[in-house]
Amino acid sequence: MKTIRVAVVAFEGILPFHLSVPCAVFQSPSPDGPSPFRLRVCSAEGPEVQSAAGFTIGTSYGLDELGRSDIIVVPSWRDPEEAPPAALLQQLRKAAARGKRIVGLCLGSYVLAHAGLLDGLRATTHWAWAEAFSRQFPNIEMDADVLYVDEGQIVTSAGVAAGIDCCLHVVRQMLGTDMANRIARRMVVPPVRGGGQAQFIERPLPEAPADQRMARLLEHVQRHLQQEHSLDTIAERAAMSRRSFTRHFRQLTGSSFGDWLLAQRLAEAQRLLETTQLPLERIATDIGLGSPVTLRQHFQRAYRTSPANYRRSFCALRG
Repeated sequence: MKTIRVAVVAFEGILPFHLSVPCAVFQSPSPDGPSPFRLRVCSAEGPEVQSAAGFTIGTSYGLDELGRSDIIVVPSWRDPEEAPPAALLQQLRKAAARGKRIVGLCLGSYVLAHAGLLDGLRATTHWAWAEAFSRQFPNIEMDADVLYVDEGQIVTSAGVAAGIDCCLHVVRQMLGTDMANRIARRMVVPPVRGGGQAQFIERPLPEAPADQRMARLLEHVQRHLQQEHSLDTIAERAAMSRRSFTRHFRQLTGSSFGDWLLAQRLAEAQRLLETTQLPLERIATDIGLGSPVTLRQHFQRAYRTSPANYRRSFCALRG
């Protein structure tokens, strides 16, 4: 497997957690063998920077390392009202022109916006700074309701822990579901959480003790996606009225049952497209969507690509 080179940008005043998120995802120890990633922390402001926690972070890598990387992660920024260093912006523009994958986590979206990489695109950032982002960059479509936004070459995430979801998404795109799930298990985090639109990811199952019955019920649905699961039937199995179940389910997951079920079916379709050579007719039947036409329609709407193109892309990446 080809080593994927990842550069993570550090700067004065960085929060240690923001720096640790991409480091944990792309360079966490693996019991399954060597990591497929080679990670470098690159300083935007000299060989030593002071973290927000008071300790010093030293690195021998500077901004020139960005040009030698396949993925560049800007894990945040210290102040939305402060323009990032011109040298950093220049290196990001050069990397984008060479087709590098560039990821802005949390307030890192501001850095990508200052570099002009988000012009005319959709993006997200920490919800508390989303409105200010829209005022400062009116030519960028801000979506503050999602965990992350994937615009192809450029990916942005919401705040704090959403960076984990975003980085796992990048892993999944490049190396497939199994690798992303293994990394998530090592980090003891859900491999997928609620997302939106182009990268529709499933909601985690509820974990509160009071909701164990609901969790078992949803696990049963996940294991039997090929069956029909109507709202009335599932509410009856949960010993709730349709109205109570709908309200309770949305409180737990932030989604309707129908949207959640479709997300589970499409996620399983992704897994089968990545890991098997099953024909589309069989996949559509196995996940409960009935026909290849229905599967294609939902898949195209959710991921902005066809099942056939999705399968070819993953085969090409893994070859």
